Amino acid sequence: MAEELKISEGGKEEKYALLYAQIKSVVSCEDVIIANMANVAAMIHHTFGFWWTGFYRVEGDILLLGPFQGPLACTRISRGRGVCGTAWLERRTIVVPDVEAFPGHIACSSASRSEIVVPLFAADGAVRAVLDIDSEHLAMFDAVDELWLERIVKLL
Repeated sequence: MAEELKISEGGKEEKYALLYAQIKSVVSCEDVIIANMANVAAMIHHTFGFWWTGFYRVEGDILLLGPFQGPLACTRISRGRGVCGTAWLERRTIVVPDVEAFPGHIACSSASRSEIVVPLFAADGAVRAVLDIDSEHLAMFDAVDELWLERIVKLL
């Protein structure tokens, strides 16, 4: 099954369109959010080969590490701290072309150079989690990533 999920042909938009359809199919068969987060993180990570791909779940007043793919990660992030905490606080997607230029960036890995964080909203409008993706390359993420990743998290 893992081979079926790997998308190696086409441009970024085509990859996202195919990935979106695959994720929609996978999550439609499962009601457990942690299981879906795990599969979504794996699917995105293996499709694009990002450095780190995963979720941080809102637990009270912190973001707690959830399912992810990649190297060791920070376990807890405070609201408003770093890119993830800021996306949670501001309730919006944040694209960071150079993490060293982001005030208060949390360096979980010195290999991370750029980042995108997308909030996942609950039915009541509260932020339930954030999808965090890091790249070891500068300026990896753009409006295409933002658009498709926002669509993907809405499936959860």
